[in-house]
Amino acid sequence: MAGLAARPARILIAALSGVLAVLVGSGVWIAAQAREEQGRAGDKQAALLAAGTHAKNLVSLDYKSVDADMKRILDTSTGAARAEYEANQARLRSTTVGNKVIQHGVLRATGLVSMAGATAKVLVVADVEIRWDGSKSPPQERYYRWSMEVTKVGGVWLVSKAVQVK
Repeated sequence: MAGLAARPARILIAALSGVLAVLVGSGVWIAAQAREEQGRAGDKQAALLAAGTHAKNLVSLDYKSVDADMKRILDTSTGAARAEYEANQARLRSTTVGNKVIQHGVLRATGLVSMAGATAKVLVVADVEIRWDGSKSPPQERYYRWSMEVTKVGGVWLVSKAVQVK
């Protein structure tokens, strides 16, 4: 008789153990999904920040700090974008210093268009006021819009392509 009474208890314990295993497994899966989503959200924010920082660097140049300004542009770029900036660096430096250019840029907006793996496409809006030290010419205002490709390289998001759009 004692064996018969123990049998339903063993079945109940086995069923409860099975339910507990399913609940624990579900909790682990949900936690992993939450961590993955948090990582994606962090990448989205990092990609937007990288594109915005790069745009601000592009529109903020001063003939007195042009070498440091160019370094910031190079430090926030990679691939084809970096190669293009490196190729034009001497000409930009010469023009900026020769004309005593002072550009003060303001980042207006960034927006994520798409993201796949380690690449994101970001739209960026920035405005700039350009003046020439010692010139009587009034400052000029310019408005820039870019479509930027941002790539994660070594854990850091960098602009790999920047195309002006109208």
